[in-house]
Amino acid sequence: MAHSKDPIQDAVHDIVTSQKNLATAAGPTDAQPFDQALVDTINQVFALFRINYHNQFYSAFADTQLLNQAKRLWLESLKLFTPEQILDGAKIVIENSDYLPTLHKMLSACLSCGANFGLPDVRDAYAQASNAPSPKAAQQWSHPAVYQAGKKTGWHNLASQPEGVSWPIFQRHYLALCRDVVAGKELTVDAPPALEQQPEKPLTREERQHRLRALRQDLDL
Repeated sequence: MAHSKDPIQDAVHDIVTSQKNLATAAGPTDAQPFDQALVDTINQVFALFRINYHNQFYSAFADTQLLNQAKRLWLESLKLFTPEQILDGAKIVIENSDYLPTLHKMLSACLSCGANFGLPDVRDAYAQASNAPSPKAAQQWSHPAVYQAGKKTGWHNLASQPEGVSWPIFQRHYLALCRDVVAGKELTVDAPPALEQQPEKPLTREERQHRLRALRQDLDL
């Protein structure tokens, strides 16, 4: 086969055109159906990892059952990304790491595909949303997606609930918003609440007299 300048794309082409190169399918269950394009993409990613991390791959996934469990976990965790973003994330991992990636590394890689959109890392976004003072809409956000994810999670929840509770909720909302941004959706931060006008303090007798003298001087009276 004639290879292009992009060996990863060559591998993807081989996988797509030859189903026998795919690892055991991570098919959807009846209780939790997934888009077939996403299922195919996860299979392609694991096949790419098998090609590039051969010994590590077989050491990590010693049997078919373990491999299928890993695929289902990745399928569930990466379902908020498009197939293109997932494959781009796999490409980033392969080009920058000599080690088989964890799911967390893959999530970060997929998210980094939106780096040109100014999207911060999930953990950085979570820390920013959790520590932002009120009023939230008046703060300087690194990206509107961070604000919107915090709003969807609930500011009170971020401030009062333990990380084990608030983190997965925030992560789900943020990744969904990141996917929207990469797909072209424009997000905004709500307008900050208007400041209440304080009633003007009455002038003292001395202040009134001073202003009156100044007025007379201006009028040359």
